[in-house]
Amino acid sequence: MSKTVVALVTGGMGGIGSAITLKLAQQGYRVVATYSPSRDPLQAAQWTEQFREQGLDVHAAPVDVTSLESCQSCIEMVESDFGDIGVLINNAGITKDGRLAKMSSDNWQAVIDTNLNSVFNMTQPLINRMVERQSGRVINISSINGQKGQFGQTNYSAAKAGMHGFTMALAQEVAAKGITVNTISPGYIATEMVMAVPEKIREQIIAGIPVGRLGKPEEIAETIAWLCNDNAGFVTGSNIAINGGQHMQ
Repeated sequence: MSKTVVALVTGGMGGIGSAITLKLAQQGYRVVATYSPSRDPLQAAQWTEQFREQGLDVHAAPVDVTSLESCQSCIEMVESDFGDIGVLINNAGITKDGRLAKMSSDNWQAVIDTNLNSVFNMTQPLINRMVERQSGRVINISSINGQKGQFGQTNYSAAKAGMHGFTMALAQEVAAKGITVNTISPGYIATEMVMAVPEKIREQIIAGIPVGRLGKPEEIAETIAWLCNDNAGFVTGSNIAINGGQHMQ
């Protein structure tokens, strides 16, 4: 893809999102990372500045991924200010864990809205623009738990599994238009959230990973960068597991 292409990364300021932003910017993309409107804009500005100090073309934009209207406005603003969006990374996500028997409707809906409905909200307003341009990459960040399920995560597992169903269907709709749609399903990655888990629990997690370690955010970013490349144009509708062998299909 051209080095002038814009890559839009939702949840771009998290552990995996930051690694994706860095890698794509290093590849020459103009990257726009989204953040929740509840975040301090000054904090977002400071986050982007660390990339600009490295000479990288990185920007930030607020968006409520649970709102179609907000996503539509974000896409219009990004294309107006920064150029055509050629890459969309649907990475925004939250967890609100609990056994289904005790899960509140609010916690179910919040996870579905943020992790799954957001994929529709961001992709639907953009896909026709990609079709008109006859090119594009859509990559949805799912999870190992969307493949195998996880105790206490019926909401999260359902949302993440749904992301890949979305991927497979949309991939068929746009394959002839020069657009690929793929899913990445990370396992346990050494982000701040995972590293904050008590050490004993973290050791138990690692004991269940055949390669014997947590994944690195950079390993997720490397795979995404490859999928964005023109040489990956024959890969679409796929779910690429990056989990150290913890779950195999």
